[in-house]
Amino acid sequence: MATSGTSTFNLEISEVIEEAFERCGLQSKTGYDIETARRSLNLLSLEWVNRGLNFWTIEQGTKTLTAGTSTVTMDADTVDLIQYWIRDGSGTSQSDLPISRFSVSQYSTIPNKLTEGRPVNLYIDKQRDAPVVYLWPTPDKAYTFVYQQIRRIEDTGAVGSADPDVPARFLPALVSGLAYMISQKYPEAFVRSPELKAEYEFQWQLAEQEDRDRASVHFVPGGYS
Repeated sequence: MATSGTSTFNLEISEVIEEAFERCGLQSKTGYDIETARRSLNLLSLEWVNRGLNFWTIEQGTKTLTAGTSTVTMDADTVDLIQYWIRDGSGTSQSDLPISRFSVSQYSTIPNKLTEGRPVNLYIDKQRDAPVVYLWPTPDKAYTFVYQQIRRIEDTGAVGSADPDVPARFLPALVSGLAYMISQKYPEAFVRSPELKAEYEFQWQLAEQEDRDRASVHFVPGGYS
């Protein structure tokens, strides 16, 4: 027999919820069942942010720096920054110069935080609403701050025809995680929680191992002084 010739399988959020309930031996019959599952999906997406680097959530962005202003407030969906440069010039004369990250203790020990020049360091203050970047030295002219950020996974939103904000290869982990969370809420499914938890961790490990950078890495021994 011929194959389908397609490889576009995906699940809508409503189907993710239905599959998760079935794994618990339940059916989603009421509006509250859908609402509680939607809430659990949003909590699950936040858990995934805490589990580590999700490559599909990496985005590059820019912010315009002005002379004398050392702070940059990031977008509200920014979790953290993983790469950063100071861009000077434009067009064929443009140059991107990498900058290093300070810890809070390193930044606090700088005696004069108002020193102006091309920024070479930054400190990221993870505030509740959005991270705030402190640059040092304070920009002495207009630059462009270029960065790669980890953004939050998009909210589930209203359950309808929307797809979850995850790659298809993470759907098994998403369904398994939601099934485990649902089993924690319904007494008749609680007995399945250990099994569902083990399956969730197994599926997450498979997806996480696949979601990695395959670039070559070279380790060079350092010298001793």
